[in-house]
Amino acid sequence: MGLLARIRKEWFIIGIVLVILSAKVHPSVGVKGGPLKPEITIAYIAVSLIFFNSGLSLKSEELTSALLHVRLHLLVQTFTLIFIPLAVWLLLQVLTLTAIDQWLLRGLQTVSCMPPPVSSAVILTKAVGGNEAAAIFNSAFGSFLGIIVTPVLLLLFLGSSSSVPFSSIFSQLFMTVVVPLILGQVCRSFLREYLERRKPPFGAVSSAVLLMIIYTTFCDTFSNPDIELDPTSLLLVVLIIFSLQLSFMLLTFAFSTRSGSGFSPADTVAIMFCSTHKSLTLGIPMLKIVFEGYEHLSLISVPLLIYHPAQILLGSVLVPTIRTWMVSRQKSSLLLR
Repeated sequence: MGLLARIRKEWFIIGIVLVILSAKVHPSVGVKGGPLKPEITIAYIAVSLIFFNSGLSLKSEELTSALLHVRLHLLVQTFTLIFIPLAVWLLLQVLTLTAIDQWLLRGLQTVSCMPPPVSSAVILTKAVGGNEAAAIFNSAFGSFLGIIVTPVLLLLFLGSSSSVPFSSIFSQLFMTVVVPLILGQVCRSFLREYLERRKPPFGAVSSAVLLMIIYTTFCDTFSNPDIELDPTSLLLVVLIIFSLQLSFMLLTFAFSTRSGSGFSPADTVAIMFCSTHKSLTLGIPMLKIVFEGYEHLSLISVPLLIYHPAQILLGSVLVPTIRTWMVSRQKSSLLLR
């Protein structure tokens, strides 16, 4: 793959690095009250645009075929929204005794509370040849569920910033998340044929808006001289994130392939990816709303910014191995019939 093709493929990851560097050079541009006016353009317009875009791109009409696989959906949603937050909380009881930056550790807890992503788990499930319909359903259903469950989990495990009351948080979530998502779905029902024919770049639009949110978040950090990122803590958090992802994938694999589980090899693939992946697209805007006023918001966001490329990288590396396992299991089950 040539350099240009590689840049085109990985433009979002490169973009994250560039916007963080830009925020370091000119933090005054994206701070509150600065030229970008992030308290309006980001807090309301950008977040609403991301969720309107999600509603417009979400193929809810495809979910009915996967609707009846209740046990699979229950396993995925329970694992991602109950088991992972609790497991990470228990781990943090030990890690808080170490020298790792406490705000980065809080960031690990925020990652655990996030819903599954709309795209990456589906893309990897499809790449392996797994149960794509189940992956689509759980990604979409998890996104809807996350609008309610994720803020509650964040407030439960971490509390809110004292400057923003709960009622204000949920009213802003409703106006900037729920309403745009519903409007997007309504618009999709009228524009379905056009959207299917033209295939607008929904992912690229959301990613570009997300870069703006990341930029303003880090502008706030770099404009505050009291905040410093410890490189050792950062490296340890990266290692913890990869270890957690691998452990969770192995756990879901072991659980869904045990005798009497009733899951097919294709189901296992969907379970592994959907249960362990976390959404950056939904996560960053939610953090921006729930932790509005936190001076350490960007440090809390760092683990999520690491988790996103890490889950894609790890998943992509494992695709050939998982595909080989799935094909061999499917062949052996056909021979036994």
